[in-house]
Amino acid sequence: MIGRIVRRRPYRRPRSGLSRRPCHDRAMRRLTQAVRLVPVLTAVAGLVAAAILLAGTAAYAAGPGGPTVVAADSITAVVNNIRAWLVGILVAVATLFLTIGGLRLMWANGDPGEAEKGKAALKSAAIGYALALLAPLIVTVVGGWVK
Repeated sequence: MIGRIVRRRPYRRPRSGLSRRPCHDRAMRRLTQAVRLVPVLTAVAGLVAAAILLAGTAAYAAGPGGPTVVAADSITAVVNNIRAWLVGILVAVATLFLTIGGLRLMWANGDPGEAEKGKAALKSAAIGYALALLAPLIVTVVGGWVK
């Protein structure tokens, strides 16, 4: 190689359309992220449907004596029903916030404001799950005051 002249390629500026990313790149990334979620959501929906179908019980019509009045046997039954409803509602709302926070964080695309909103929603979901875990204790304490 000594004494031999090596020719380099001349520098060419890239054409304007090829050097920049297309403006629809962000939308395509969001679309591919959403498409990746489809199998997961389908699996979850299938599991929920199977659980509903397998855990179902037979429904019976009202007896010949007319409509039956549903009344709680004791205050303990009422407190237990309130506890079950409270835990169910808190878990549902916390799951909603977890989903919203995850989606906001995923779609932030480097925007610090959107990332903070997503993190705040995830913190709210964590607080909701903590309250759902503590709801039986809270209802027991309040039930003790009532007795």
